[in-house]
Parts: sequence; C-alpha cells; structure tokens
Amino acid sequence: MRNLIICFIFIIFSLDSIAQVGYRNRLGVGSGNTQTDQNKIDYSNPKEYEIADIEVKGLETLNKSALISLSGLKVGDRIKLPGEKISSAIKKLWKHGIIGNVSINVDKVEDGKVWLVIELTERPRLTRINITGVSKSQQKELKEDVSLVRGRVLTDAIKKNTELAVKKYFVNKGFLNTKVVLTQEKDTLVANGVKVNVKVDKGHKVHINEIYFSGVEDLDESTLKRKMKKTKEKVRVRIFEDMARGLLSINSKELKTFFSESYEADWKQIKKYINDNVKLNFFNASKFVGKEYENDKDALIAFYNHKGYRDAAIVKDTVYLDKNENVIIDIEIYEGRKYFFRDIKWVGNFVYSDEQLDRVLGVEKGDVYDLELINKKLQFNPTDQDISGLYMDNGYLASRIEPVEVRVEGDSIDVEMRIYEGKQFTINNVVVRGNDRTNDHVIYRELRTRPGDLFSRNQIIRTQRELSQLGYFDPEQITPNVNPNMNDNTVEIEWDVVERPSDQIELSGGWGGSFGFIGTLGLTFNNFSLRNILNKEAWHPLPTGDGQKLSVRAQANGVQYQSYSMSFQEPWLGGKKPQSFSVSGTYSIQRGYNPTTARYDAGSLIMKGFSVGLGKRIKWPDDYFTLSHSISYYQYVLNEFVADYRLGFNNGISNNFSYNIALSRNSIDQPMYPRAGSQFTIGLTLTPPYSLFNDKDYASLDPEDRYNKVEFYKVLFDLKQYQKVVGNLVLEAKAHFGFIGNYKATTPIGPFERFVMGGSGLAGQSYIIGYDVISLRGYEDASILPRESDPKDPSNYIEGGTSFVKFGAELRYPLSLSPTATIYVLGFLEGGNNWANIKEFNTFDLYKSAGFGARIFMPAFGLIGIDWGYGFDTLPGRTSPSGSQFHFTIGQQFK
Repeated sequence: MRNLIICFIFIIFSLDSIAQVGYRNRLGVGSGNTQTDQNKIDYSNPKEYEIADIEVKGLETLNKSALISLSGLKVGDRIKLPGEKISSAIKKLWKHGIIGNVSINVDKVEDGKVWLVIELTERPRLTRINITGVSKSQQKELKEDVSLVRGRVLTDAIKKNTELAVKKYFVNKGFLNTKVVLTQEKDTLVANGVKVNVKVDKGHKVHINEIYFSGVEDLDESTLKRKMKKTKEKVRVRIFEDMARGLLSINSKELKTFFSESYEADWKQIKKYINDNVKLNFFNASKFVGKEYENDKDALIAFYNHKGYRDAAIVKDTVYLDKNENVIIDIEIYEGRKYFFRDIKWVGNFVYSDEQLDRVLGVEKGDVYDLELINKKLQFNPTDQDISGLYMDNGYLASRIEPVEVRVEGDSIDVEMRIYEGKQFTINNVVVRGNDRTNDHVIYRELRTRPGDLFSRNQIIRTQRELSQLGYFDPEQITPNVNPNMNDNTVEIEWDVVERPSDQIELSGGWGGSFGFIGTLGLTFNNFSLRNILNKEAWHPLPTGDGQKLSVRAQANGVQYQSYSMSFQEPWLGGKKPQSFSVSGTYSIQRGYNPTTARYDAGSLIMKGFSVGLGKRIKWPDDYFTLSHSISYYQYVLNEFVADYRLGFNNGISNNFSYNIALSRNSIDQPMYPRAGSQFTIGLTLTPPYSLFNDKDYASLDPEDRYNKVEFYKVLFDLKQYQKVVGNLVLEAKAHFGFIGNYKATTPIGPFERFVMGGSGLAGQSYIIGYDVISLRGYEDASILPRESDPKDPSNYIEGGTSFVKFGAELRYPLSLSPTATIYVLGFLEGGNNWANIKEFNTFDLYKSAGFGARIFMPAFGLIGIDWGYGFDTLPGRTSPSGSQFHFTIGQQFK
C-alpha cells in the first residue's frame, strides 16, 4: 500500500511537470535565455509584464505592422504571463485565415518587461488556375463561377467551396456523378505562390428515363408531364416497339422458336429492353436538375389548383436510378375533389358598388374554383383591369383586398372579398433625376403625375410610356419610385431616367436599282434647341435640350440624281399644349440617261417645294389620338426628261398644291422595341378640284396641259399591332391600304403621288421622284409597277399604281436592349399587290413572301437592317418566281 501511494504521488508530480513544459513550449521560453531568478516566469504564479518589443518571424508577403495590429498586441501593453491575452492573440491571427501555423514565444524577460516573438507560416496565395477535363467555354464559365481569385490566400474553406461550385455547375447541366479533384503545386516564379489544378470528371449525363404518376384519375398524365417545364422524359423511339410487336404477331414456327410459350411474357421482356436501351434525347431536355424538379412539382400543384382541385397535393415522390444510372421519378398525387364558386360577397366596399366590382372580377356562380385567377383579377391583371388597379387609379394607394373562404359545402365554395379602402392619396411632389442634356420642362410637360393630382397607377404607366416615346432616355431604365407618406396621405414620385444619345448621323451607300450607287449624308438632331441658336456656350456641337427636331439630308449618285431636304419640328408650340408645328423644304433633280452619248443628258426632272403642318393630341375617343393638318406645295419641272419609268409626258410643269389631314393613334409601350400596343393612321390628301370648276375635256388635252395642275385625292390606312407571345418574343401584325381617286370620272389621274411596290422600300423611295414606295420583301425594288394607258394615246402609258394592299406578320426576338444598341432578329410573312385601277383591286390576289432578318438600332446611326426574303409568285412579264432576295434598310420605311 505504501508503494502504491508513492507511485501515485510520483505520477501527479510527473503530470504537473509535463503540463508546465507544455505551457512553457507554447510561450516559447527557451533554455538558452540568461535570466535572473527574479525575472523568471513563475507558471504557478501569473505576473504582469510590460511588452518591450514584438518581433515577427516567417513573413514572406505580409506586412509586419499590419500583422501585429491584427494580433491585438502592441508595445507598451501590460499583460499577464501566463494569461489569456496570448491565446486570444493567436485566435485573432487564425481568424483571418491568412496564417498557416502560428505561435507566440517569449524571447527574454528583464526588469518586469517581456520581449515577444510571433513565429508563423503564411498560407500560400493563388497565382494560376488550371481546369482540365472540360471544354474551353466551360473553363471560362467555371472561372467566373468559382471563388478562386488570383492573389487571394488559398484556405481549406476556399478549396472546398471551389470543389462544391464545380460540382454544382455540372449538376445543373445533368451530370449528377461529377467528380472533382483539387491539387496544388508551388509556383517557383512567385514567392509563396501556388498553382491550383482542378481535374474534372463529368461522368455521363444523367437523363430522366421515366416519370410515373399514381393517383391521377381526372387529369391526363401527358398534360401533367407538359406542365413540368424543366423535368422531361427521354423521347422514345416507338418504331422499335412497333416492329417488335409485329414480329411477335407473326404465326411462324421459325420465329416462335426464338420465344417462349408465353407471348405476353416475351412482349414484356422486349418492351422492357427497349425502354431501357432504345431512347433519343433532343436538346438535353431530359436532364435532371434537383432545383428545377422542385419548381416543377410546385407547378403541378398550381395547375391542379387552377383546374379547381384546391386540396391537391403530392403525397410522396421518389427519385432513383435504374441499372443504366438514369433517373426514374415516381410521383404519387392526391387529387381530391373538384370545386366550384358559389356565392361571392363583397365586404367593406363603399367607393364602388358590388355590381361594379363583379364586372371587373368577371367570375360567375358555377365557375371552376381558381384562386390564382381570383388573385390575378384582384391584384394585377396584365391583360385587363383588376380590382386593385381600379382603386389605385382613384387615389386609394393603401387599399387591400383579401379573399376568404367562408363556407365549403360539397363541391361548392363561398368566398368573401374583404376590402380595406383606406383614404385617397394625393401627389405631393414629383422629382426627375438623371437628365443631363434634356431640359426639365421637356420632361415635366410629358408627366401625367403632377403635384395636387390624385395618385393613379394608370398615370404612372402612361408617364413611363410617354417618356419612352421621347427617344431621349433608355426605355429599359425609366424607373418610377413611389414613396407614400402614411401620416398625411400624400405620395412623392421620383422618376429616374438614363440619358442616351438621340442625335443621328447617316453616312451610307446603297444600290438603288437602275440608279446604281447612291450616297447619303444626313444629320438629325432629335433634341434640338432653337432658342439657344445664338448662345455660343450651348453649342455641343449644336444647342440641345428643348425636344425640337432638326434634320438635314443630302443624297446623290453623281450627275444623275441629287436631292437636298431640310425639316424642323416643334412638338409643343407655345410650350403650353402638346400642339406640334413642322416645316420642311426639298429640292431634287433627276437626269435621264442618253444611250447615244452614254451620258446623263437626256433631260431632267426637278422637284421643289415645301410643307407646313400643325398637329395636336386629342382626348376623344381616348387620349392616344393625334389629329394633324398640313398644306404643301410641290412643283415638278420636266425638260425633255427620259427615264426608266414612264410619267406619260416629257416636257412641262406640274403644280401640286394639297391639303392633308390625318387621324392617328399610338399606344405602343416604346418606339424601338415595342412589346404591346398598336399604331394606326388614316390619312386623306386633297388637291383643289379644278375639274369641277371648268368645262375642260381633260382626256383630249396634251399631257403637259392636262397635268399642269395636279388633281387627285388619296386615302391611306396603316395598322400595326404588337403582342407579347412569351418573354420578350413579340408578334407584329400589320395591314396597309392606299387608294388614289379623281373628283370627276372623265379626269385622268396624274402620274405623281402613285404607288410603287417591292423590295425593302429603301431604293426608290427617294430616287423615284413623286412616288410613294411600299416595301415587299422577297421581290426586287420597285418591281411591282402596274401601267395605265394614256386616254388620248393608248401607246403611251403611265407607270405606278392607284391602289395597293399589303398584309404582314413579323415575329421578333431581341438580342440586346441596351441603350448603346437595340438588336433583334425576326422572321416574317408578307403579301401585297399594286393595281393601276381600283376595279382590279382584289385582296386575295397577292404576291406572297417569307424570310428572316435582323435589325440594329444605334442612337448615332438610327435603324439599320438586313433581310433575306423568298418571293413565291411570278411577276407579270417574268417566267419564274421571284425567289431569293436580300434587302438592306436604313431608317423606318414607308410601309
């Protein structure tokens, strides 16, 4: 017993010695230090010391002072040894993740002072990333996804996160068995640098082999599978199943030897083999992604709810792999019963009656119970009016509507619509920010949200549209910020806009059929300021900011053709009402080609004139309408003119004085890439009815006398409708019609103002003087050009139509909607025709075409496009269909 007690005491002393040595090592008190007895550290009796100095060993790239600061220790501090401050300093250094190993040692102790040494190893820094086992494009995407940044300290957490990020990237692409191995090697070129190698083994892509439903009785399983947008089965090759079934049905001894006696068993085996091995996969649609699968399960239940199955739920679902490591999904659904609306009651409504709210809601007794539809019609209906909008358009910004099921009997549900109307909010203040070039008054006059008015959600939407229509701001970044003040029932509206260049320069060349190469130089200043024209400080390069439009344009191809035009438009004449004023002038000369001299000296056609117009917005039938008037005078001077197209005479002067009135409506959401709304214009052009006030027999007159005063009336109708299909995919449907008539049956229609059809609408619009050019892609420029004989000389004729019609549909998808460039691709179908006489007009007799193209709008250069079209029909005088045609366009074309 005595020996046992002695052993026990010895063990205790030994453990105490070991513990002291361990703490001594942690503090780093070396045996080589010469210390007096009174200056030695007594571990059983902690004593306070002053830090005399701190040294750091093992640094390669880190800053010494910064590292000491991170530790929390500093010279002059008093610390206890042993004590918590040393262990706390080590924890702080570890916390930042830039240190590998660290210890704090005592170098010496003298006269109540201590000299400390921080010994550490730095974690390596990343210098290069090398990813193998994947394509170059995937390498680029992975380097953007993972958190490996050159120069960053490489920690264990970063390496693990990198591995997980790479796996997640490929899991989202259907590679569920991806393996990732990270290794690092020292970079001999950089101090403390390492290169990280990421080796990726994607494995095979895991596809969804089958989706099985159980519990489905009322709905069709194929419909449910279609509602799962991202979770799709592989496409089966059913032909193999049909072949196998056919072989088994043959009554042949030779074939029957290949099968057992049980036909059904054989068929099951063959079908199972085909299901397991014979599959096709289109566009990787059958890949399995867990997150998308969860979303698709929610979509299934939402679809059931939409059909009236309010109790529908997924009881359980199982995802497992078959023998080929493809996914099998089993989904058990509880459908429940189908419910219908019975009574719908409104509670709390004082502003609007039950009947008014019922009309907006549009739900009748006996309709399928669809709470999603109810919420859409209560809160936000993108295609029609909703209850919330009805209140918000009347100032009730804080109104709330809550549908509550109050009774369920059998398959019928009574719903109570509980409304809190609140008080009306008025607009207290309106602020516009971001307009660096455009003057405030140009923006404020377009605002429909003004101080003192009742708040209206519809007016917010309309203001956003009006600002987009100006063309001075990026329509994708016009943002209204609504800040209500609940204390005084007011609201402040902040409009954030982003300016974009609106001035345009047109410097281009194109091929204009018989005109050859045409050069164009045009300058359009869409935000011009006439009042600052004399202010030198406002020229940048021209005065801007007042929303006026100044355009100067010149075209030429040498001596054959030159045209010069200039126009000015003020959209708010007087600055108080949206009443526009415009004025324009033009001068063009066209010379005929003389084959004898091979020069353009076969006479000339000169057109000169001006136009003055007034327009105003009107509020009836609604405030999207504009009514405009203009008067114009153009003079055509022919001097022995010979051209490829026929005007019916070569010498003389024609005077065209006309009045134009046009009613138009424009409700598109933005000008460059409209997604919704429509445009239509109906216009009437009238010249004085000279023939009604004289007894001249116009048919017997020579052309130069007959057409001295141009006489006609013209009707034009244009319609475009934009409808969003899905996302930003937009369908444009359009129809155009034109007709030129005379006041008196015996008065021939003159050669000017007629219609030419074909091509892009670009070549010829400016080059064939006195004509309106209508595009029809898939056919050559100006190729649909009917003829009308001169009543006095049947051998002479006039080219150009007096009536036309055109229909079209265009499917558009944007590639870029940035303020620097709007780019979209399109596919189109078109049909149209042009007739010399209204009696020949036939909307079923059309030249048809189809094709595709692209458009790019850059603020500095306007709209530029290229199309490929295929004309399916044969034009008069031709022996084969028009076929393949390329078209180049600049700017918005006539039709």
